[in-house]
Amino acid sequence: MRVRGRLTWGRRARAGVVLTALLAGVLPPAVALVPGAATAGAAAAGTPVCQVRDDRLREISGMVATDDGYVVINDGADDEARRRIFFLDQRCAVARTVSFPSRPRDTEDLAVGRDGTVWVADIGDNDRSRPTVGVWRLAPGAEQPVLHRMTYPDRPHDAEALLLDASGQPLIVTKGGSGTVFLYAPTTALRAEATTPLTALGQVTVPTTTTSNPFSFLGRGVITGAASAPDGRRVVLRSYADAFEYDVPDGDVVRALTTGTPRITPLPDEPQGESITYSRDGRSLLTVSESAGQPAGTRSTILRYPATATTATAAPPTESAAPVLPTLDRPIAEDTTGLSERTWPLAVGTGTLLVLLALAGVLRWRHTARR
Repeated sequence: MRVRGRLTWGRRARAGVVLTALLAGVLPPAVALVPGAATAGAAAAGTPVCQVRDDRLREISGMVATDDGYVVINDGADDEARRRIFFLDQRCAVARTVSFPSRPRDTEDLAVGRDGTVWVADIGDNDRSRPTVGVWRLAPGAEQPVLHRMTYPDRPHDAEALLLDASGQPLIVTKGGSGTVFLYAPTTALRAEATTPLTALGQVTVPTTTTSNPFSFLGRGVITGAASAPDGRRVVLRSYADAFEYDVPDGDVVRALTTGTPRITPLPDEPQGESITYSRDGRSLLTVSESAGQPAGTRSTILRYPATATTATAAPPTESAAPVLPTLDRPIAEDTTGLSERTWPLAVGTGTLLVLLALAGVLRWRHTARR
């Protein structure tokens, strides 16, 4: 998702984001008032691999590595020229494109199967209003991808990350917002021209870090991309700030994510990092950011990080390690709030009070400035 009204550096932007989060109920006020929540982590930037210079690729939201280069997609579908699956060579130049047979809604991630099938995750939903989401399946040698529609069992979710399980079926990771994300998978095999129900399989707590990123503490609590290692024995989730790598020794991706302890690779200060993949040899993590909204001349650059980096280790999962109960037995908490049913009214009320006080301060300042 490209953030509309992009954040700018400085206290004014950070204060605006905090106030917005309080109004939306994303964070309890106590979190917003902790100065250490935005402490920058000391981490090295990735090594540049190549620059994407094609002007159609300014909102890259998904990437996979191939034997001869990369495959990328853009976020959204506003511009027809950008509504393509782009195949890049090893220098990041566009080698060919594949069009969609119909207009996608919000393409956010890519995955590649062991047979070379490319999966496009059309799962973005900023307003949480879509009745269905979809994945586009581009088989090797096919001229166009085939759409498979899916529907959540509880309510719409915003999601930007896609993985494939051991059987090659898609696994959706929601974006979250408060440090908790949810896993969904189809209940049956996907069929074209049909809508397949999804089922909830578990939830994951995003590890807490202090890595510097343009969105401060908010950028550390959401998941914007995912990838599987070529041998299937590791998976990685990424936020705007970090990569969280999990071992998958038995092929059970859901178990790895819900019970495993990830290794953390900081991805500091990427402009808007939403994409991640493994190199073809599995030794590196590759990332790329959007360049829209950045200073003139900025190009998206693929960066390389060691996949074996263990600069930090997350604490073992606690409550989120258990699989989510079926929806009928226990409704899943909203992605955008980590507050319990008993505490959220107090938090929202306190947040609203803080916003009113802030607005009063602004009005007072403006009144004084006019004197």
